[in-house]
Amino acid sequence: MKLRITLAVAHRVLTQLRRDPRTVAMLLALPCLLISLLWWIYKDADPQLFDRIGPALLAIFPVIVMFLVTSVTTLRERSTGTLERLLAMPMGKLDFLVGYALAFGLVAAVQSVLAVAVSVGLLGLDVAGPLWLLTVVAVVDAVLGSALGLFVSAFARTEFQAVQFMPAIVIPQLLLCGLLVSRDDMAGFLQVVAAVLPLTYAYDGLERVTTTGFDSTALRDLLIVIGATLLALALGATTLRRRTP
Repeated sequence: MKLRITLAVAHRVLTQLRRDPRTVAMLLALPCLLISLLWWIYKDADPQLFDRIGPALLAIFPVIVMFLVTSVTTLRERSTGTLERLLAMPMGKLDFLVGYALAFGLVAAVQSVLAVAVSVGLLGLDVAGPLWLLTVVAVVDAVLGSALGLFVSAFARTEFQAVQFMPAIVIPQLLLCGLLVSRDDMAGFLQVVAAVLPLTYAYDGLERVTTTGFDSTALRDLLIVIGATLLALALGATTLRRRTP
């Protein structure tokens, strides 16, 4: 992997995004709007419930949005022949994937900063740990969504198929991460499955930072999410195809 080529790929992706204001608006505004909607739902019914699920929303919504946009965008590059032309140049698959991850990682950083600012500044989410640390964890979780989207895009032939991977990859993690039911109350088999899913640790890390502050357990969760992100990029490099059959 060459840094110059990787940065060139990232610059190209950011340039494309700048020319698509609707996608940029969705990436940056949608998580904030969804979090605000849930706050509004619970505002009169159970205000304290938002403080409990708010941290999870900072992980789940960015992961979903970044997963969808990244997987569809990467598939479009392959189906239009752009990826094949790029790989005909002195550029490896890892250069392409890491470049995409850097570009969407930057978008994820802006997205997470906005989501944290809205949740804490406007909606009153209580945070025990420092805000900068909450933002870092949220950014890492959003980058995880991008990495998963890059990985699964190799197995889709159409944009519709890429979208179908979301209920297969993301929704089970959402159900098992502990947001709806404590994992200790789940069946033993489900606890084992949840223990190998990266969104579980994304959820745990954000919840710990907001409730008890940063400690060794939160650091472990953060490192696991980073490891899962790197693993998804490495697997994506091995499965990425030049064109869609």
